Amino acid sequence: MSIVVGALAPRFVCPTTSNPRFVSAAFGGRYILLGFLPTDGEARREALGRLADNRALFDDVKMSAFGVLRDEAAIGMARDQAGLRWFLDRDGAVSRLFEALTTDGEARPRWVLLDPAECVLATAEIDKADALFALVRALPAPQDHAGVPLHAPVLIAPRIFDADLCRRLIAYYEADGGTPSGVMREIDGKTVGVLDNYKKRRDTMVTDPELARETRDALTTRLLPQIQKSFQFKVGFIERYMVACYDAADGGYFLPHRDNTTAGTAHRRFACSINLNAEEFEGGDLRFGEFGPKTYRPPTGGAVVFSCSLLHEATPVTKGRRYAFLPFFYDQSGAEIRQANLATFQTEAPAEA
Repeated sequence: MSIVVGALAPRFVCPTTSNPRFVSAAFGGRYILLGFLPTDGEARREALGRLADNRALFDDVKMSAFGVLRDEAAIGMARDQAGLRWFLDRDGAVSRLFEALTTDGEARPRWVLLDPAECVLATAEIDKADALFALVRALPAPQDHAGVPLHAPVLIAPRIFDADLCRRLIAYYEADGGTPSGVMREIDGKTVGVLDNYKKRRDTMVTDPELARETRDALTTRLLPQIQKSFQFKVGFIERYMVACYDAADGGYFLPHRDNTTAGTAHRRFACSINLNAEEFEGGDLRFGEFGPKTYRPPTGGAVVFSCSLLHEATPVTKGRRYAFLPFFYDQSGAEIRQANLATFQTEAPAEA
């Protein structure tokens, strides 16, 4: 992959001093400055001076900076700070991805600036960066980086579930009470669900055959044809029949994430969020940070459908409870990926659409 302006930056996983498995897919929604620093002490000090001179810009809202270190002496002194972190690239894998290290081991220290959509905005040799840092200081707000208003590439489809079905799904959840919802992490080659502060939500699976059939019929009749029309994608499988509850009592939310970044979730193609009671809560909207701060809120019974590759979040519910039906969709090629990765995770069998 060539590192050229306008191209999507390569994805990677690399430890920092505070996170043993930082996933670069979390970059979206802000500018990212990567500094592939020299191993030479004096040249490295000059590059670090550049970062220090612009430290106030790295606020984790508009921009974050990451130094990429390969030598143990520098790694031993690195400490993550808000807005400025350090990738510990001991094997040089990240440096090679960004052409800062050749296949024969020649170091080419450089700066790489990414836009909020993870595309390359500018590059510069490590010691020839005056123009790049002038650009950094003049950058507009992330939502204005394209120079035109942005809209996330999502499908909003009203009237997928009728009011009666929405009420019965909520009642089904209330009768069960839900269980705390985890997030999927890849640990020792396995995709596992873990409970942490990245998400505050409770879920219940719809195991009643008749209720599941009704939801499937509504999806296949009303929503799946719209997905095919909008995205040229024919859904073959529906993963999970699940009602989720985001409750203002615990600030229900889900921080920015993507839905297909582990081996156990790589088969997912599209995510769907169907609000069951849109008029009864405040907050709790969807935001796609790579496309600005705008939020999306389908009406009761309406769906938002989007690629699982898009960075998205569920903003905190500030009043009431948000109930939503949250399936994933995939096709035969996704089913083959799922089957190949089956040993890495445990989940219920999906239903054919």
